Amino acid sequence: MRLRFVKLLANAVGVILISMAIGCSPPRPNRPVIGAKNFTEQVILGELMAQQIEARTGMKVERRFYLAGSYICQQAMVSGRIDAYPEYTGTALTAILKQPMDRDPARVLDRVTALYRQRYGVAVLQPFGFENSFAMVIRGDDAQRFHIKTLSDAVNYAPQWRLGVGYEFEERPDGLHGLSKAYGLHFKESPRVMDLGLLYRALNAHQVDIVAGNSTDGAIEALGLQTLSDDRHYFPPYQAVPLVREAALERWPAMRRALEELRGKITVEDMRSMNEAVDGRHEDPAAVVLEFRKRKGLD
Repeated sequence: MRLRFVKLLANAVGVILISMAIGCSPPRPNRPVIGAKNFTEQVILGELMAQQIEARTGMKVERRFYLAGSYICQQAMVSGRIDAYPEYTGTALTAILKQPMDRDPARVLDRVTALYRQRYGVAVLQPFGFENSFAMVIRGDDAQRFHIKTLSDAVNYAPQWRLGVGYEFEERPDGLHGLSKAYGLHFKESPRVMDLGLLYRALNAHQVDIVAGNSTDGAIEALGLQTLSDDRHYFPPYQAVPLVREAALERWPAMRRALEELRGKITVEDMRSMNEAVDGRHEDPAAVVLEFRKRKGLD
């Protein structure tokens, strides 16, 4: 009798816990949800996707921006908390799919497209038109004084330099460890890890001497900084692409048509300009995106 009572109690507790778990799950909105990582370019691209869907379908889109990195965005999409977000093919290949490095853009895009569909039921739509690679950046006056243009040029100076990096770059398979090994780079001390938005501020204030930024960052041109050429071609291609749950495309077929209109619409110069408008001139991302869409005939 006692054993039976214990089993009944355990079953009851199990039912209660399951009910609580279901009750705690956030309600699924009856509209597409677009996510983005926690830096300016991602917010701009996420806003662009959201505005384009709203303009072409008449649906209201929910925005869930400033998610903390690729892994969080991936988990949010797999769990159905977001339906789409912008990603970069090299990041998807190495950080999410855990595949070997590959430097052929077409091959990387094909591989990423196939694996996302097979593993996660996620569609990789056509690229926005630009790449955003990691970029090792130094102050412009240092580049001129020491005649440094490439990462190979920087090897002899690196032991005197302090390095600043974002949180992901220190740990990623296509990040700091592999780069240091590929070039034989050794810095003065352990890297200073900080939010991406603080990197150029720290560089300009001489708190660090070189940072791992992004090639489309508007601050590079605005602050007169120098991007060092990856002359050994260490970094894989990083084409920006929309990732969308196939279930969402089946539910709202017009989403695909709306997002396909963004194919090839953004150049590196376009992206740098929009990033600088938000970061440098403190303009509202939604307004910046709306102006871009008008200029490109997407409104």
